[in-house]
Amino acid sequence: MKKNLIMSLAACAAVASAAVPFSASAADTVYGTMNIPYADFYAAEFEGSTNSFEVDAVSSSTPNKWSANTTGSVVDGEWKAGGLSAGTFNDGNGTILGVTYPVAVSSDDVAFLTENYGFTALSEAPAAYKEVSVADGKISVSKLVDNDGAVEVGGEVSLQTTTSYGDYQLEVANYPQDADVYGCIVKTADGSAYPMRALENLWRPKGEIAWSIGYVTQTHGNTLVTENYDQTEGKTVTEVDFITLDGYRTVSGVNVYLPKMFAASIDVADAPAGSGSTTYDTSKIPSDYEISASIDGEGFTPTSSGVVGYKNVQPGKYTLKLSDKKGVYADVSGSFTLTTADIPVEYKDGKLVKKDGFSDEDAANYLKNIASVTVGENSYNASGKRSTKIILEDGSIDFAVQSGGENIFANGAEGSYTFTVKATGYTSDLTFTTEQAQEPTEAPEETSTTTSATTTTKNTTATTTAKPSTTNSKSGTNSPKTGVADAAIPAAGLALAAATAFALRKKND
Repeated sequence: MKKNLIMSLAACAAVASAAVPFSASAADTVYGTMNIPYADFYAAEFEGSTNSFEVDAVSSSTPNKWSANTTGSVVDGEWKAGGLSAGTFNDGNGTILGVTYPVAVSSDDVAFLTENYGFTALSEAPAAYKEVSVADGKISVSKLVDNDGAVEVGGEVSLQTTTSYGDYQLEVANYPQDADVYGCIVKTADGSAYPMRALENLWRPKGEIAWSIGYVTQTHGNTLVTENYDQTEGKTVTEVDFITLDGYRTVSGVNVYLPKMFAASIDVADAPAGSGSTTYDTSKIPSDYEISASIDGEGFTPTSSGVVGYKNVQPGKYTLKLSDKKGVYADVSGSFTLTTADIPVEYKDGKLVKKDGFSDEDAANYLKNIASVTVGENSYNASGKRSTKIILEDGSIDFAVQSGGENIFANGAEGSYTFTVKATGYTSDLTFTTEQAQEPTEAPEETSTTTSATTTTKNTTATTTAKPSTTNSKSGTNSPKTGVADAAIPAAGLALAAATAFALRKKND
């Protein structure tokens, strides 16, 4: 069994300027690192599979993600992970072209590879590498040479089909947390292999592997590649292989079925809150789909015929989920909103409180559904990960709250402010103004006066309605192809990743 260690390519920086041969059988073999385009990196990994295709480069609109390619290292005996796209190289303009990985090359090719692929020599033979040869100005890259053999890491592999990262998302319990992942190959029962790439498919921190087959085609402003990956529909995943600096980390014995898909979501009609019914679109649902329907809330009675009944349900956003009882098709869901024009709260004595004629449950439901709060001319999101909680759960206003490091209320509770509150499920906005009475500028002579501040409010409502819309599409848009050979990556950083690992390997051996 191979020792579970991490190469760091670190001590090499001191000798990176010289090409040092390391081979027992060939004096002209030189070890180093080089920028390998994804298409070349994965070409030989299809060996033994029933399919093959050219693996595209990855385009990303988020600079702090595609440029976050610093590699991890061992610090004080502990692994410190690299960036989101650790070990990759890019064109400097949003496209990840491939990975910078250890290689074994002929000394005759060093000059060409240095000029065109950023080759940098290593002082030690790496634990795992790709053999690279050059012919007529083109490179040929071998399957991974893993001297110690693949490490079986085991662990549960689960599947999600309702995710914003693609149509299928695998979560691997034993995703390597002590090494940078340079590549990943998902294998299926029919002998096919599907390579995965940084950001587009791989998310290191959580062990998530996702890809699109043509339904979810956009994520975080990026267009997902669907060509070739759409062949995975209806297949069963049997193995997941990760490529790290110390070789393969393999999860075998997997048995995860990739259910067939027919839509990214279903349309469900909005309706008035309280008691009644709404409908969902069944036109896209296959005739052999045996519907099992459920909703994330109480008081609903969904049916398989496209009707959802409900009784005494509060305003808000809900999700209908359909599952195929036979398990052939993927789950599909759709969101809808139950609405009312009534606002069950009012501003009084520094907080939002229950209005006469409404229940405590009505008021609590409104407060938990607050979507945004506008103070003056500035609007703040009140829900989600990056929310700014101006109105707290008990209805009180946090006059000390900040946004972007700045105080929202310049004068704290002593100022006068106009608020507009929008809540999901409530078609009217709540508008109110806090007005702080001014204290006298001078106190009467020889008179001690205590002035109590008083707060007055005004409540008005204005009706706005919005109905979300969804568009489902299936496309085959491709990312730019690989092969830009002169794109740069901090090779010294990768070099600073291999010696420590090698030293650890030798120590463990």
